[in-house]
Amino acid sequence: MFNLFLAVFPEIFLINATFILLIHGVVFSTSKKDDYPPLVSNVGWLGLLSVLITMLLLAAGAPLLTIAHFFWNNFFRRDNLTYFCQILLLLSTAGTISMCFDFFEQERFDAFEFIVLILLSTCSMLFMISAYDLIAMYLAIELQSLCFYVIAASKRESEFSTEAGLKYLILGAFPSGILLFGCSMIYGSTGATHFDQLAKILTGYEITGARSSGIFMGILSIAVGFLFKITAVPFHMRAPDIYEGSPTPVTAFLSIAPKISLSANMSRVSIYGSYGATLQQIFFFCSIASMILGALAAMAQTKVKRLLAYSSIGHVGYICIGFSCGTIEGIQSLLIGIFIYALMTIDAFAIVLALRQTRVKYIADLGALAKTNPILAITFSITMLSYAGIPPLAGFCSKFYLFFAALGCGAYFLASVGVVTSVIGCYYYIRLVKRMFFDRPRTLILYEPMDRDKSLLLAITSSFITLFFLYPSPLFSVTHQMALSSYL
Repeated sequence: MFNLFLAVFPEIFLINATFILLIHGVVFSTSKKDDYPPLVSNVGWLGLLSVLITMLLLAAGAPLLTIAHFFWNNFFRRDNLTYFCQILLLLSTAGTISMCFDFFEQERFDAFEFIVLILLSTCSMLFMISAYDLIAMYLAIELQSLCFYVIAASKRESEFSTEAGLKYLILGAFPSGILLFGCSMIYGSTGATHFDQLAKILTGYEITGARSSGIFMGILSIAVGFLFKITAVPFHMRAPDIYEGSPTPVTAFLSIAPKISLSANMSRVSIYGSYGATLQQIFFFCSIASMILGALAAMAQTKVKRLLAYSSIGHVGYICIGFSCGTIEGIQSLLIGIFIYALMTIDAFAIVLALRQTRVKYIADLGALAKTNPILAITFSITMLSYAGIPPLAGFCSKFYLFFAALGCGAYFLASVGVVTSVIGCYYYIRLVKRMFFDRPRTLILYEPMDRDKSLLLAITSSFITLFFLYPSPLFSVTHQMALSSYL
């Protein structure tokens, strides 16, 4: 019993820390001595400390992972896949919070609730990663979505942020309803919601007639709900406007965190039962559509954040290749791709946030960045080339392993489309590099120096992206163990 308490202790700690920070913010927001800017900064640093302590608690509980632990009436499961994805999620949250402090000061951002909501959504995603039941999965997804609706509109004086939050709310209701409908159909057809029970029912018996139709509709609805949440084509409509209108730290968080948690949970759903082939076909077509649309639509963009939004849609297509394979290698390549994508996206949005200090909004404004801030230009170029999959950067390794997994399961057409869209994507990524080094800006812009927090963050992520090819074995071996544990 004590081991089960230790298994869930990181989530308990982060929830309590979030509530304490909420009380701290409410109490000190009415104080005349401490105005909002120092209060928001204090809550941010305490939130970052809470995330790091949660990460240490997870690492301390790693010896408990030799056997998969079930807790809370078997609603949640703690295994190697859970551990890896939760660590990656906490790293992404820590990176997002660390790039916010200068943003608070520059924008005079006076809402301490921003950090509290990020921590609360992180708690819900931690539970979503370990969810092993349809009810627990749905509740965790909805708590995450409610937090996202608010933080997308957190910049209250901006009509673009308000529009982003409203679009997220309206278009977020559809996948929630579809997901709940799918869970209801599966429960009505099988009488079970636990993943292990569903695996036994779907593999142990031949299901025909109305029950088969109900299960098929349930699986289809759940897949559509997940694809809506990760903004895969053709359910991507809200992504560009939300990414552009939301505050830049929120955009970075929305680009990374939901994909980690939803991919971990979807990998558990997709490997169970004879209906896994149906899910693989759905992901197959959505993967192709996302890669093609992401590559072609990004070519016409003139704004940096919209370009990164379509780039994110394209990378969702690459990530879906791992689901389409239905093999251990596919899940392993999926984990590798998400890990490297998270680091590249943190790097890219930290640079965009630094450039937003000088009101750089359009791609044309990046001209002469190499002359005024060469280190930042080189770092941005490395990130863009890694996005494009140029060897020997980390982005090339992730795409190579995803395509290799597709070839290993016989999906030659999927791998071919991935290679072609990667070549097309090189155009708009290299266009950014060309703009920074060889073009002149429309107006003279003096770029301000970057703050220390983002400089340290960029140094860590850029070093990993650049030097990953020298020693990739640890990540490959760790992700193989995680993928193998999901099948046991």
